[in-house]
Amino acid sequence: MKIVILAGGMQSTINNENEGIPKPMVDIGGKPLLWHIMKYFSWYGFDEFIICGGYRVEMIKEYFMDYYIYASDITVDLQNNKIEVHKKRTEDWKVTVVNTGISSSIGQRISLIQKYIEEDEFVVTYGDCLSDIDIKAMLESHKKSGKMATVTLAKPTGRNQLLPINEEGELQYNKFKKISNDAAWVNADCFVLRKEVFHYLSGDDDLEKQLFLRLSDKRQLGTYQHKGFWIPIETKRDLVYAQQLWDTGTAPWKKRGGQNESQNT
Repeated sequence: MKIVILAGGMQSTINNENEGIPKPMVDIGGKPLLWHIMKYFSWYGFDEFIICGGYRVEMIKEYFMDYYIYASDITVDLQNNKIEVHKKRTEDWKVTVVNTGISSSIGQRISLIQKYIEEDEFVVTYGDCLSDIDIKAMLESHKKSGKMATVTLAKPTGRNQLLPINEEGELQYNKFKKISNDAAWVNADCFVLRKEVFHYLSGDDDLEKQLFLRLSDKRQLGTYQHKGFWIPIETKRDLVYAQQLWDTGTAPWKKRGGQNESQNT
């Protein structure tokens, strides 16, 4: 199963020093936010990624093209134009970077990577969210539901849109009711999709307002409720908080001893 990471959109402005770069390339603990997300999925054994780039997608391409060099110690013989690599470090990842445009909708970005999806199911996640979602449990929930798509839900951080969920855990966008804080859930920007969803995507689809609306009408939209850590990196405050968690060794998304754990932690 491939992990699709949405990393397009406009430049990051959450850190003055990092303006002019894609938000997924913002630094946390010496590594791009994108790396943290990929590392988390890798811990669960997923090592094939499709990155939907947009703004300055070349930065993302260059990062992975030179990843082996960046992650290792090197000696450069300038006179003889030779490079010796020491302490060779890398990841067991296969990464496909696709230019899906700067102003494309989420639906357009997903449509543009259809040719790279060969499996029956795939995961889509945003390139600016950190969490400790139990990926195995999420996939089991999706399989058990038998639905075409599963949306992972999280508790609101205080600035998120609340979602209408019925007693069976289905999203019902056409039956919105006032929700109490205790019952409130928001979109955690992580989805499991069956390949059939490509038939429901039109050229300029917004994922929630169009695709998910169609699937909910057909009762083909399930949910997985995540009660743990989840944070979208949207502001400087979010970035500082994530950095503090990483620096203190308490980052919930940092795991050790996973299936694809490498020396490069």
